[in-house]
Amino acid sequence: MVGGDPGIAPAAAGAAPSASGAVDVAIIGCGPAGLTLAAQLALIPGISTRIFERKAGPLELGQADGIACRSMEMFRAFGFHDRVLREGYQVNETVFWRPGPGGAGLHRADRIQDVEDDLSEMPHMILNQARVHRFFLDVMERAPARLTPDYNRDLTMIEETGDGGHPLRLTFDCLDRPGRTETIHARYLVGTDGARSTVRRHLGHQLRGAAARQLWGVMDVLAVTDFPDIRLKAAIQSADAGSLLIIPREGGYLTRLYIELDELHGDERAADRGVTPEMLETRARAILAPYDFAVKEVAWFSAYEIGQRLCDAFDDVPGAGRDRRGPRIFIAGDACHTHSPKAGQGMNVSMADTFNLGWKLAAVLRGEAKPALLHSYSAERQAKARELIEFDRDMARLFSQKPATAEEAAQFQAYFQKHGRYTAGVETTYDASDIVGGRRHQALAAGQVVGKRFHSAPVIRLADAKPMQLGEVLLADGRWRLFAFAGAGDCGAAGGKVAGLCQFLAEAPDSPLLRHGPAGADADVLLDLRAVFQQPHHALRIEAMPDLLRPNKGRYGLTDYEKIFCPDVKSGADIFAMRGIERDEGALVVVRPDHFVAQVLPLTAHAELGAFFARFLVDRGAAPARGSAAR
Repeated sequence: MVGGDPGIAPAAAGAAPSASGAVDVAIIGCGPAGLTLAAQLALIPGISTRIFERKAGPLELGQADGIACRSMEMFRAFGFHDRVLREGYQVNETVFWRPGPGGAGLHRADRIQDVEDDLSEMPHMILNQARVHRFFLDVMERAPARLTPDYNRDLTMIEETGDGGHPLRLTFDCLDRPGRTETIHARYLVGTDGARSTVRRHLGHQLRGAAARQLWGVMDVLAVTDFPDIRLKAAIQSADAGSLLIIPREGGYLTRLYIELDELHGDERAADRGVTPEMLETRARAILAPYDFAVKEVAWFSAYEIGQRLCDAFDDVPGAGRDRRGPRIFIAGDACHTHSPKAGQGMNVSMADTFNLGWKLAAVLRGEAKPALLHSYSAERQAKARELIEFDRDMARLFSQKPATAEEAAQFQAYFQKHGRYTAGVETTYDASDIVGGRRHQALAAGQVVGKRFHSAPVIRLADAKPMQLGEVLLADGRWRLFAFAGAGDCGAAGGKVAGLCQFLAEAPDSPLLRHGPAGADADVLLDLRAVFQQPHHALRIEAMPDLLRPNKGRYGLTDYEKIFCPDVKSGADIFAMRGIERDEGALVVVRPDHFVAQVLPLTAHAELGAFFARFLVDRGAAPARGSAAR
C-alpha cells in the first residue's frame, strides 16, 4: 500500500476543455459565489468547467468575514469546515450596550447567546474571506477535474451564436499578455463578477433599489482599550455620537469596527467625504466614551453608503418566455443583489446562490434532469434575495436609530434576537415547486420541514458504532438523499416497511432508481438511500439488513457498510424525538443535493415517491443498478 493524501481524488479523464476551447460551464469571477460553483462542479465527474478572474491572482485580504451556521454546514459538505473551526473566531455571545441612567456614559444592557441551542450543530464563525477562498481553491485543485482559475482574463464580449451544443462565445482580453485575446465556447455562462457585472450588463438587467443615504465606516484594527467586551460581538448605541458594531476577528487581537458616520446629502457619495482611519478612530472613541480606545495599527478600512439593490431575474429568460426555452446565462451573488454588510449575509447568501445552481447545472449536463430544472434557480434565489433586502433594510434602520426611551433602545435587541435564525442562515424556505413537494405528510417528520434545509442530529453508525452527525453524509456531490426513518419495531427484516421500500427501489418498474438511474452504475449514484432505526445499535444485525442498505459497489463489488444508523441513546440524543419523527409509522425524508428537504412521505408511499422524481428527472429506462439485486 502506498501512502497518500485521501483528500486528493484521482484525476478524471474527459473533464478538461476540448481542443476547440469548448466547455460545459464558464464562470466569470473568483469571489465566494464563483468559487462555490467551481468547487461543486469540479467534484462532480464528467463536467468541463473554467473560471475566469480579472485580477492577477487569488484574493489576499477579504472584506467579508462572517460565516453563518448554514454556511458551515455547507463547508462540511466540501470537507473544510474543520479548517474554519481551527482558524476562525467563534461567536458565542452578543452583548448590547446603551447609555447609562440619564443618558450618561455606557452600560451593558444585556447579553444573549448568539446561536440558540440546537439551531445547528455548527457555530457562527468569523474568518477572513481570503482564507475561505483558499479553502475552495484547494477543493478545486484536489477534485477529479483538477480545476484552477484563469487569472488576468477580462471578459469583453458575449455572443450568442445559436449553436445547439455550445451556443455562447466569450472573448477575453489577456491582461498578462497585452494585445492578446482568448475566445472560448460554452454551454452555460455564470456571472459571479460583482456589483459591476459584465454578464449582468449583457443581460440588460439592472440592480434596482434605493440607498438610505447613511454613511458608515469599517476598519480592522489592533487597538488598546479598557472596554471590557472587546472580544465579544457587541452592538453599542450611544446617546448622541452614533452606533458601533464590534466584531472580534481571528487570532485573539484583531478587531473589526462598523462605525456610524453622518448622513449623505444631495448627490454626495461615500468617496466625497474623504474618510480616513483617523476620522474613524475619532468617531469610535466618541461612541465608546468614557472607555479609552487607542488604535495602534489599521489593517484595512473603508467607507460605504447603506443601500439595498436587487435584479428582477437571475437568468437570461424573459418572464413570458419560460415555457419556450431554458436559461443559458445566470448571475449570482453581488451581480444580482447588494446590501449593507452589517447583517453579515453577503458572502453567505452569495455562496448559497451558487450551491443552489451547481447541482442543477450538473444534473442537466449529465443527462439526469430535464433542462426545465434550471428555471428553478432564478425563481428560488431571487425570492430569497428579496427577503434578505427587507431584513437588511430593517437592520440598517434600527442600527441608526437614536434611542429616545428604554423601550426604543430595546427594540433593536428584540429584533436581533427574533432574526437570529435568519442571520444563522437556517430560515431559508423554498416554495412548493417541481422540486419541493407539498406538506400533506409533514406531521410524520415535524422537525424536517419541507422547503427548509435538512436539520442534522447525532446518530450512531451501525457497522462501526461511530458517533456522528447524520448531516455528515450530505456531501457536495450532486446526489439526492433518501432518509428512511423506521417505525417502531422495524429492524430491517423482510415484511417491514424499510425492507418494502428497498424492494420497491430495487425491483419496481416505477422505481426512481431504476427509471432514472444510469444503467449498470452503482445503486446510489443518483439516489443515496440511508436508514435510521429506533433500536440501539447493539440490538440490530447488519447482516439481516436489505441488500440496498449494503450495496456492492465499484469494480471489485465491495460492500458499502455506512448507510445504516441508530439513535445515540448513550448521550440521550434521540434523533426521532429531536426532529419530531412519528415513531409508529416512521417517515421517508427526501433531501435535495443542496441539502434542502424536498418531500416528507410515508415509508409506503412508493407511487408518490416515483411520481415526485418523474417530474424533473429524465426517464432512462435503465437496467438494474449494480448493488441493487438480491444477494
